[in-house]
Amino acid sequence: MLHAPKKQIGYFYKMDAESFVTSLDTDTPPKDISVYLLALWYDAKEDWDQSHTTIQDVDTKNAAWIHAYLHRKEGDTFNADYWYRRAGKKRPDVTIKEEWNNLVTAMMD
Repeated sequence: MLHAPKKQIGYFYKMDAESFVTSLDTDTPPKDISVYLLALWYDAKEDWDQSHTTIQDVDTKNAAWIHAYLHRKEGDTFNADYWYRRAGKKRPDVTIKEEWNNLVTAMMD
């Protein structure tokens, strides 16, 4: 289970990993989350297409990492490895669930 304390920023609280995971019990994603977390939210809701659509045109290393993860999850290792290279990473030797958790934690920072 992911655990991270809530961080106060001015009058607002930054969402922590636990709150993000809890949001998966709802039908709509949390408001004001990053495009990265939005893509991961849709993925966790088993909406691979929406997750992919959300992230595919974002040109950052974090987006490439999520894009790589999505293609790894679908079983397209060749395409996944291309996106891992774009992200400056190697395909991890962890489960899909562990990688999702790692991505959520990384996107919180």
